[in-house]
Amino acid sequence: MSLVDRIKEDVKASLKSGASARAGVLRLLLAELLNKEKEKFGGTGGNLEDADAIAVLQKEAKKRKDAIELFRKGQREDLEEKDEAELKIVGEYLPQPMSVGEIGSIIDGVIAKGASDFNSIMKEAMKELKGRVDGRVVGNIIKEKIK
Repeated sequence: MSLVDRIKEDVKASLKSGASARAGVLRLLLAELLNKEKEKFGGTGGNLEDADAIAVLQKEAKKRKDAIELFRKGQREDLEEKDEAELKIVGEYLPQPMSVGEIGSIIDGVIAKGASDFNSIMKEAMKELKGRVDGRVVGNIIKEKIK
């Protein structure tokens, strides 16, 4: 079952169980996924791959993380809690983040293949890590390793 189909099923289940807040977040995610599908396929009826769906979900998670930080600075606990709850729901559909050790071993493999400067290491590492880890984390680990 694709990620989009799973979210569709979860929307139905949330509505049946009366979890309207969860259903609202899932509907928003579904709308973003369908917008991406239209953008990519131009309304020809193509199906969004899981990698593209994960990218959309990561974008939505980042929006909420940024909003949470702004709400903390503005001392708006009510809005902060709402976005934290939404972030938790979005996180259920994202792959588990990789540990620093796992990322480091992939970077070591890229360096062993002959990449020596930051940009080439970053490019090759992100090919393997795309969608599973934030680029800033990878960049920091690379900087540590090439010192």
